[in-house]
Amino acid sequence: MQTLPENLYQTAQIRELEARAGTLADISTAELMQRAGQAVFTEVQQRWPQQRRLAVFCGAGNNAGDGYVAARLALQAGFQVSVHAVSPVAALQGLALNAYQAYQQANGQLAEPDAPLAEDTLIIDALLGTGLNRPLTQAYADAILQINSAACPVLAVDIPSGLHADTGQIMGSAVQASVTLSFIALKPGLFTGQAADCCGDIVCADLGVPSAAFTDVLVAAKLLKKAGFSPRRPSAHKGQFGHVLLIGGNHGYSGAIRLAAEAALRSGAGLVSLATRASHADLIPLTRPEIMSHGVETIAELSVLLNKASVIGIGPGLAQDDWALAMFNLAINVGKPLVVDADALNILAKHPQQRDNWILTPHPGEAARLLNTTTAAIGAERYQAVTSLQQRYGGVCVLKGAGSLIRDAEQTSVGTTGNPGMAGGGMGDVLTGICTAFLAQGLSISKAAQQAVYIHGQAADISAAKYGQRGMLASDLFAELRTCVNTGD
Repeated sequence: MQTLPENLYQTAQIRELEARAGTLADISTAELMQRAGQAVFTEVQQRWPQQRRLAVFCGAGNNAGDGYVAARLALQAGFQVSVHAVSPVAALQGLALNAYQAYQQANGQLAEPDAPLAEDTLIIDALLGTGLNRPLTQAYADAILQINSAACPVLAVDIPSGLHADTGQIMGSAVQASVTLSFIALKPGLFTGQAADCCGDIVCADLGVPSAAFTDVLVAAKLLKKAGFSPRRPSAHKGQFGHVLLIGGNHGYSGAIRLAAEAALRSGAGLVSLATRASHADLIPLTRPEIMSHGVETIAELSVLLNKASVIGIGPGLAQDDWALAMFNLAINVGKPLVVDADALNILAKHPQQRDNWILTPHPGEAARLLNTTTAAIGAERYQAVTSLQQRYGGVCVLKGAGSLIRDAEQTSVGTTGNPGMAGGGMGDVLTGICTAFLAQGLSISKAAQQAVYIHGQAADISAAKYGQRGMLASDLFAELRTCVNTGD
């Protein structure tokens, strides 16, 4: 499988790169289109070597031109090719018109409207490209429905039609591709939110744009990569790997803080203590005796534990009553590195403040409360949302979900691990534990958040590969976490 480039570029920057290709390497836009069409056909040949029947769905712009080039190349190679022109040929202009005319001169034909697709067909989606910024018209929505209803593999040209290249938002409906072939560089919208339902395998063809063209071009985000951990020295002892204090587990919610505690231990923290309700504090060590569980009902009792800790995590099972508020107010003002999750985020939303030394880990609902907006608005603009969270609250913010986003003061990183098996209770508590453990072991708040997101998802991927996604429990990740923090990939 192709190793993807790290940097992601928005549509405006892709246009800048196209212009620089012309200036630096004399690669015209027409030549880029020919190379794109060739890249599509090459991908077809390499990924589906037995395939001989193509249905190419074309719109009106340069994305359609790429499709017409690929259709012509396939026709000339002896493939059975049908082109489904959603936009009337009379509406084609410029390079797209030239590409259509070349296809026509190669004896290419257009399919009848709504022509059925044979089961052994490979669909090429060249309807809409990265310039889409408004809801689909009915004609395109109908074409996407036809593509998605067919029991055929789909190769999306540059981006699945209907998906916003910069945000990952579906603009009404979107093609569900088996493979997406991105041109020149990868787009941020391919990797977060609803894009997970649309893109399939993602590959990139640089079309020969020289590396010099990328110099000083604004990078929108970076794909997360695993950093790995150095082996521990033979003389190592627990005091060198930090003392994590986790605060939470209100009445009826002891499981959440228990999950966070074991995750911190499995991720390498030297010591892990809990500050939780006295009614169940003694029960927690019965199933994991390495957890030092303390019944805490007063600020004075919490102060003693805070003084001993090097890193604090607060939120799992915290609730929002007077006890929770008292714990929250003391913990966030003690001046130590902090991870804030779950109900601690909901308290923060009611009492906004900013810190430089904390990691916030909201899911979209919590993010909406922190930004005083709706969950739908968060989903529509995930990159903007995580940036707004960091600007408003400081530190590092993790916007959880498919393609989790991690934002510090300098850049946005995008999670590349994880799977739908993680859609269950307790997964966020495990992430909190991992974050605190990495802080305790000396990682910066940025590196701790980034690597926690990566390894959290990696552990879930390993579990899913062994047992499947459905029925995955948050506690299933513990054994896999130990593997992940002891390997370099």
